[in-house]
Amino acid sequence: MAKEPEIGRRWLLLIYRVPSQSSKARVAVWRDLKRLGALYLQQAVCVLPDRDDLRAALERVCERIAELEGSSHFFVLDNVDDREQERIVDGFRANSAKEYEEIVEECETKFFKEIEFERFRENYTFEEAEEIRQDLEKLRRWLRKVEGRDWIGVPSRDKARERVAECERLLEEFEADVAERVGEAG
Repeated sequence: MAKEPEIGRRWLLLIYRVPSQSSKARVAVWRDLKRLGALYLQQAVCVLPDRDDLRAALERVCERIAELEGSSHFFVLDNVDDREQERIVDGFRANSAKEYEEIVEECETKFFKEIEFERFRENYTFEEAEEIRQDLEKLRRWLRKVEGRDWIGVPSRDKARERVAECERLLEEFEADVAERVGEAG
């Protein structure tokens, strides 16, 4: 089993304000921070682990906030008591677990059902197989992004990896059936 990522005791804290008349600007900043894996402590207040790549990314977010005529305050917290430290870690753990659960749900409710439906319809075409392969690639990219912001290494990561691997196995079986049927038809 892979070693779980370690999370330090230093945090990057961002407090920001974006003009309220621009929901587009607020959403853009929120998306940037979500993509980084920020944990919101309350509205417009979030934390990230203190890492060089995240510092640089947060500085870019602060620049974007300024461009949007907002304001931001960026702090490094290095004296977080044990209780708050645990609350922050628990928050990151919950965020990652939720994202992995969404991937599992996507596999089970959409991907698995898509292949089942195409088999039911007997839609054994290379075009359909390619379309499903693109869906698998989206799932893989999504999983990599979630793993990249999983600072804790939550157990549900393994289940998400297993479901994506199951998607690949199902697709390979479907592709083999497509090749066989198209070959028979030709």
